[in-house]
Amino acid sequence: MDEERTAAWWGRRAWELLSAVRARAPLVHCITNLVSMDVAANALLAAGASPAMVHCLREVPEFTPRCDAVCVNVGTLSEDWLPSMRAAASAGRPWVLDPVAVAASEFRMEACLSLLALRPAVVRGNASEILALASRSVAGATSTFKGADSSHDSGDALQDAKALAQSTGAVIAVSGAIDYVTDGEWVVGVSNGVAMMQKITATGCAVTALITAFLAVEPSDAMVAAACALAIFGLAGEIGMESAKGPASLRMHLIDALYCLDEETVTSRVKISLQP
Repeated sequence: MDEERTAAWWGRRAWELLSAVRARAPLVHCITNLVSMDVAANALLAAGASPAMVHCLREVPEFTPRCDAVCVNVGTLSEDWLPSMRAAASAGRPWVLDPVAVAASEFRMEACLSLLALRPAVVRGNASEILALASRSVAGATSTFKGADSSHDSGDALQDAKALAQSTGAVIAVSGAIDYVTDGEWVVGVSNGVAMMQKITATGCAVTALITAFLAVEPSDAMVAAACALAIFGLAGEIGMESAKGPASLRMHLIDALYCLDEETVTSRVKISLQP
């Protein structure tokens, strides 16, 4: 990465990646939680990707290698699904980890640490989730997080996110009022989105799935893929909010906006910038 990546550069890149998803329709294998399956699948379809919600361990060895990328989300984690998650993450495809409520139980934390050891390309979580994960894998990090919602601002997790990226080799994306994406050295901020998106369950899970689709068409630059996906999803939320009356209608209009995004809108309204 370099400092020449202007707002215009990011806008063009976001459009290029969205166009690539629409043209290639990458097959995205999602082992995600029961709450998010519907919205994640619909967000992927609206963006142009092909979602597959496959979680049976007997299918993974045959199915996952055929996919373009893998999304692993532990929101409704169970002992039955964890072997499938590990197998899919080990199948040789680029993959993304969403450590939902990682500190809610020791079982959940140990599961996420075991998945983290399988080297995801991207880890996407809210600030509290990233702080909690870093607290168990990076010396000196601390967290008191217990639930699924964030009790921290995204900026609170930035230094731990950088340390986690350096220790794991993954790009870390921290969602919040401003989304931060870091490879351990560089940091970019994504300012697209509206506050009401937090009132729709599983929007974070849906954007993780969208990051996976973008990673499928840009596996060589996970940081760019993650930042552009976050911006595109946030932009769809902004446009959806123009017609929404509340969370339920925002969900509908967000998916419609994602489907209808055009080049002029993306290149002029994506808000990604290099952070000091």
